[in-house]
Parts: sequence; structure tokens; C-alpha cells
Amino acid sequence: MHASTVRSLLVRGMLAGLIAGLFAFAVAYVVGEPSVNGAIAVEEAQSAQAPHSGHGDTTVAESVGSGESSAAGHTHEGQEDPAVSRPVQSTLGLATGVLVYGVALGGIAALAFSFALGRIGRFSPRATAALTAGAAFTTVYLVPFLKYPATPPAVGNPDTIGKRTTLFFLMILLSVLLGVAAVIAGRRLAPRLGNWNASLAAGAGFVVVTAVAFAVLPANDDAVQASFPAALLWEFRLASLAIQLVLWAVFGVVFGALAQKALTERTAAAAPLTAPLAD
Repeated sequence: MHASTVRSLLVRGMLAGLIAGLFAFAVAYVVGEPSVNGAIAVEEAQSAQAPHSGHGDTTVAESVGSGESSAAGHTHEGQEDPAVSRPVQSTLGLATGVLVYGVALGGIAALAFSFALGRIGRFSPRATAALTAGAAFTTVYLVPFLKYPATPPAVGNPDTIGKRTTLFFLMILLSVLLGVAAVIAGRRLAPRLGNWNASLAAGAGFVVVTAVAFAVLPANDDAVQASFPAALLWEFRLASLAIQLVLWAVFGVVFGALAQKALTERTAAAAPLTAPLAD
């Protein structure tokens, strides 16, 4: 593929990532922020109860439900106000983070699409974009999520956050490498087994090796405190999954349309140059 074509696809991938980021931000704000606010309320309730553990039998969940935590979060002596207010974090900060994330991943996915087009089968640009987005969602997020699920802020042991972050990124790296290996294996098996059987064999190998990695890598037993409400935890995790699913689904659709149009136009523009001259 010509460098100018790759550059054009890269720009379109970043644009598609930006559009996908807007949709993901909407989901994050509507679906994700309530669970984040709930997690912050739990943290504040726990902080408020710590100095008064012998005062009454009110649980953390009861404190959150009664609204006691919202006042407690502002009455600790010596507690400094955050540099960025919570309303700014949940709007401008969230939008900036999600949009930058979408643009960056959109550019990387566009480069992966440029490499995959024509190499993984005789798929159209639109279908290849959908497959690329699906593979990216699976390897970059879904597989690591199944091993190390997302957790709300300030609910785990702060002393192990470095270890937990390292394990999560290690799982991402392993998942991506195993995904690439599965694609290569499928292509090499295709001449002997056929495309369908080769794809099944490569997919089964990916699942088996991933399961072995799940068993070998240590678990995050201290990622969530035992007292944290289970319903709120699952609400946060489902919201996190929905954000990523929307991001990659929208990217696949938008980038597929942009790539199809761009490549069709380039093919049409090059056709007259190779067509024989009419008499």
C-alpha cells in the first residue's frame, strides 16, 4: 500500500476515533459517572467512620444511602480541596481523556487496518475495518478485562496499585501478541485446512493459550475491599464494558465507511491511467 494511502487512512482513523470518542463520552457520562460518584461516596463514608468506629452501628451502605457521606467528605480537619473540582472532572476532564484516547487508538487501529487489508482474506475495506475493530476490542480490552476487571477509584489497596497496573498492562501485551500469533497461524493453516477450519483452529489456540495465561498470572485479590457494595462494583464494571464496546463499535462503522470511500475514490482515480486509449 502506498505511503500516501496509509497517511490518508491514518487521518481518517483518527477522525473516526474522535467521533467514536464522542459517543463513548456520552455513555461514560450517562452510565459510568453515577457508579463513580457512588464509589466516591463509599470512600467518603469509610473515611468519616474511621475516626468514629465505636460511634453507632451504621454501615457504609447505610451512610451512603442516607447522604451522610456527602457532608463528611468536606469536614475532615486538614483535608485539602482537590486541585480539580469533581464537576470539572466528570465533564471537561472526562471528555478530554476519552477523546484523546479515541483519537490515539483510532490512529493505531487505522495502521493495523492498513496492514491487514488484503492479508487476512478477500474482505472489503468496510468488512476489514469491522474485523479490525472487533479484534482490537477483544485483545486490548475484553481479554484483559476478564482477568483483571475494572474497579472504581479508591476501592483497592493503595500500596499495590503499581503491581496491579503492571499486571493489567502485561495482560494487554500478552493478549495482543497472542492475537497477532493467532492471525499468523490461521493464515499459514489456511492452505491445508481451508479458511474456515484454519480460523477455528487459530481461534481455539488463542483461547487455550489465553486460559493458560489466566492461570499463570497472579490474581488481584486486594483490588476491591470486602466492604465495598457488590452491586455498585458490577454497575461500574458493566459501564466500563459498555463504554469500550460503544467506542469500538462506532469506530468500526465510521472508519469502515470512510476507508471504503477513500479507497474506492483512489481506485477510480487510478483506473483512467491504466485504461487503454480509445480510438
